[in-house]
Amino acid sequence: MRNVIIIGSGCAGNTAAIYTARAGLTPLVISGHEPGGQLSITTEVENFPGFPEGIMGPQLVENMKQQAIRFGAEYISGKVEEADLSQRPFRLKIDEEWHECRTLIVASGASARWLGLPNEQKLIGHGVSSCATCDGFFYKGKKIIVIGGGDSAMEEANFLTRFGDEVTLIHRREEFRASKIMLDRCKANPKIKWLTNTIVEDVLDAEKGYVDAVKLKNTKTGESWTQEVDGFFLAIGHIPNTQPFVGQLDLDEDGYIISHGGARTNITGVFHAGDVEDRTYRQAITASGAGCKAAIEAERFLEAEGH
Repeated sequence: MRNVIIIGSGCAGNTAAIYTARAGLTPLVISGHEPGGQLSITTEVENFPGFPEGIMGPQLVENMKQQAIRFGAEYISGKVEEADLSQRPFRLKIDEEWHECRTLIVASGASARWLGLPNEQKLIGHGVSSCATCDGFFYKGKKIIVIGGGDSAMEEANFLTRFGDEVTLIHRREEFRASKIMLDRCKANPKIKWLTNTIVEDVLDAEKGYVDAVKLKNTKTGESWTQEVDGFFLAIGHIPNTQPFVGQLDLDEDGYIISHGGARTNITGVFHAGDVEDRTYRQAITASGAGCKAAIEAERFLEAEGH
């Protein structure tokens, strides 16, 4: 029987582990869908406080993990295959083995949607990104492409014009899902170019180890061409890792946990932290802050019960 199990080992999960471990609760951390979270697939992080020279994403989450282990947190690999939150203790099935806990912190994050291009995964962190706020700074004076047609794509494109000399927004259709105000804002920005009815066939060049071009195709004419580019940003949404909790936790239409105040979910004793609930900010620092909140709530909850 565990006092607390934390699902996820990104900034949210690791921070929750540090706090609950220091409170003497000996948390068990399930590494989750992407061990280390989204920082594990980024390169340099320059906007996390306390690192004036920046730090590599994988190193930052590893530092947090080691800090949690120092205070008594335990880590196991794997992800939650099944969950029973119908009564306490809560039960989680991880790699065919059931684990029980008095409180649960869900910090399983949200995974970026990718296009599934042949070289896409090889170039993540080397020109391919799903976060303009995280990586835009590295493309000062460069040519940037943004993929998407919703509000997030418009927001990313607008933001990236602060850095890039030229931002091209590519969308597979002619119509955009984005709200009129966001679309008008982008259309009024002289740095943004538009390529509609266009799909990306691949991103190049994996052999060089960095992005220098994309292969594009016009869906109406069938014409294909290669276009030079330095940064390739995807803004086609995220998928929250909440599948085991469908029908138990309150989720919105996209699968994000609905907060019931603070870090609380609709189930007493189950708390949320990070991108699994936050569809707005998605930053390492906000995820860490959310992990801290969830840990404090879990600690106080257990204390009130005499644990």
